[in-house]
Amino acid sequence: MPEITLTPDFYHYLQQKHLTDQNLILLVDDGGGKYSLQGGACSIGTNFSIIDVDEPDADYPILLTNAQGVRLWTSNYDLVFCGTGLKLDYRHGSIAITDDAHMMLDGTVQLVKGADVLAAFQAGVKLSNGGC
Repeated sequence: MPEITLTPDFYHYLQQKHLTDQNLILLVDDGGGKYSLQGGACSIGTNFSIIDVDEPDADYPILLTNAQGVRLWTSNYDLVFCGTGLKLDYRHGSIAITDDAHMMLDGTVQLVKGADVLAAFQAGVKLSNGGC
């Protein structure tokens, strides 16, 4: 299974939000997935989001192992944009994702409830930056 490091600051942030026992999805937020909030062709691989869901989602079947045991899921598609040494950190009020090949994959990772995203899309809310 792929691994991810959750820094103590990020884990503490999850604790404050009462999310350590939730199912979370890490995704590349490029406008293509059902939880994708932003994106378009020119932002592929540069925006990431963490989605809080009640149950695991079959579209994101890969569990990212971590020392804290947080259930953080992703997909093969999303892993294409992540190298070895994947890490989530929380600094200066923002979530950041890095890997060994990149100083920063995204310094402003969003964390949102999946049900809220789906409800917004159902209500007709459009993606930000949709279409570049």
